[in-house]
Amino acid sequence: MKNIVPRVAAIHDLSGFGRCSLTVVIPVLSTMGVQVCPVPTAVLSTHSGGFKDFMFCDLTDTMDQYISHWNSLTLSFDCIYSGFVGSEQQMDIIEGFFKAFKKTENQRIVVDPVMGDHGKLYSTYTPQMKKKMSMLVKNADIITPNLTEASFLINEPYLEKSIDELEMKRLLTRLSDIGPKIVIITGVVAQDGCYYNIAYDQQEDRYWKVRYDRIPVSYPGTGDIFTSTLIGGLFGGDNLPMAMDRATQFLSFGVRATYGYKTDEREGIMLEKTLGWLNERLTNLSYEEF
Repeated sequence: MKNIVPRVAAIHDLSGFGRCSLTVVIPVLSTMGVQVCPVPTAVLSTHSGGFKDFMFCDLTDTMDQYISHWNSLTLSFDCIYSGFVGSEQQMDIIEGFFKAFKKTENQRIVVDPVMGDHGKLYSTYTPQMKKKMSMLVKNADIITPNLTEASFLINEPYLEKSIDELEMKRLLTRLSDIGPKIVIITGVVAQDGCYYNIAYDQQEDRYWKVRYDRIPVSYPGTGDIFTSTLIGGLFGGDNLPMAMDRATQFLSFGVRATYGYKTDEREGIMLEKTLGWLNERLTNLSYEEF
């Protein structure tokens, strides 16, 4: 039976303070008319970026029973969306979730391979986890790594310098060769000095890019917001470049709006001030094919 409202299983952690993971995934997708069914991998009092002595409750031991109950209810999902993963065991469980709940070609598996930034793995990540993330990516239809994560997935050195369009295409194609039909890399600096999110659609053999202005600030949860908005756009009828443009515009709007309030960066983007934008008609599309 087809779901009346698009339904997404969101496999992420839950941080009580600091807007990221499930606390941004749920409101963004819900605002865009998508039902979010969370699969919490861990509960934290705050996210781990800049906070000390935070409470961390690993939910790995509960995930199999949680998923087993869903299986017994014969639930169906239009999309399975995974983000930050806390251990190798969780990766095995998530791979099992993919196999248990993906029944048709129309369903999408979206993997945001949250592993690192600025050329470095996050402190919680091990080389074994990095290797296993490639297995999750192999099962995905869509992936949304940043440039650091893209480099790790194809076992190449991180490119600290700007890159030209030929190199963009090479990176996107290499990642698509692993398995996903659609690859999006965020935060790429082109040779013109501008920042872009770039994409490749393997089935159509087309490459896309969306330019954005960089604001000198670093908020947690930006990748979660981008990927969630992208998913919402696709379920709302956007094609790939439109969905990427929508996600880029919304994230840029959120960053700029929050920056103006001079809040503590650790609190993340002020979604409460910006979610209404998602109900506005998308105008001034700026995506380009390259």
